[in-house]
Amino acid sequence: MKESLRQQFQRLALRLAELDATLADPSVAGDMKRYRELGREHAQVQAVVAMFDRYEQRERDLASARELLEDPEMAAMAEEEIAAAEAELTRLHAELQTTLLPRDADDARNAFIEVRAGTGGDESALFAADLVRMYLRFAERRGWRTEVMSESASDLGGYRECVLRFEGDAVYGQMKFESGGHRVQRVPTTETQGRIHTSACTVAVMPEPDEADEVTLNPAELRIDTYRASGAGGQHVNKTDSAIRITHLPTGLVAECQDDRSQHRNKAKAMAVLAARLKEKDRSERAAREAATRKGLIGSGDRSDRIRTYNFPQGRLTDHRINLTLYKLQAVLDGDLDEVIAALQAARAAQQLAALEAGA
Repeated sequence: MKESLRQQFQRLALRLAELDATLADPSVAGDMKRYRELGREHAQVQAVVAMFDRYEQRERDLASARELLEDPEMAAMAEEEIAAAEAELTRLHAELQTTLLPRDADDARNAFIEVRAGTGGDESALFAADLVRMYLRFAERRGWRTEVMSESASDLGGYRECVLRFEGDAVYGQMKFESGGHRVQRVPTTETQGRIHTSACTVAVMPEPDEADEVTLNPAELRIDTYRASGAGGQHVNKTDSAIRITHLPTGLVAECQDDRSQHRNKAKAMAVLAARLKEKDRSERAAREAATRKGLIGSGDRSDRIRTYNFPQGRLTDHRINLTLYKLQAVLDGDLDEVIAALQAARAAQQLAALEAGA
């Protein structure tokens, strides 16, 4: 192990001692929010320090076994111990490096998924509906709770725009790589001559802010419009202006909701989406500034990036960021995104690990 990495783990051991002392302070126990945050950090640091202690113990075991090689009666046993220690040290080294990789604080959050039709007219709107269905089925496989925050249907049953909310374990961390441009190549149902058309949609995945971290919205900067909900909903939607549209005047960002019969609940949902969009805008601008000096393997996540192609004639899905090609398009569209997401997460981890080693 490089000395610079070893020093990082030694500093973590010192941090663990600090956390032990801080958590034992009665005044800290009185602040439950801080106590929980420190408790989470303590559990994470303790696990890493325990792993590093095991690594150093196996280093000592390896050194002792090598000394035993000089004794003919102990040589065979020493060789077995050397092989076992070296194998475990290799595994622990890799796991320890992974613990030092930068973590996105938002990965554990719930998320809003915005799917918007792009070029391609009605076919693009139908493809947007396919993506919405794919994400809903993936969420179902994961056991997440889903909610349609807003939707704008097209004439042929697709979506001009649809905003979903997913609630569950580490939703944003698994969904964030879906942000970007999605392209489909297929023969539309409206095509009479069997020609393949290319259409596109954009997807934006936004972490749901915690109440404490939520963007503060100045009422003076908001325009709130009410209107009658359209689409399914029975007679009620024809009688009341329960749908809400909120415009953030400084940025022009808009969020709307008509899913609920209650105007109050629709307003709360629209405000939540608007807050997430404003936070994502700030996040994207920061990422763009960072990307100017270092382009990420997975891309910036900007909606203009063409990240993936869904080719129906070949049954092929290609993720252009990591050159991943799978010939299981229908399974993916039915919600089997596990292989794609795992590959993207592995690629990001490999990129971070390379940067860590280069700087070590």
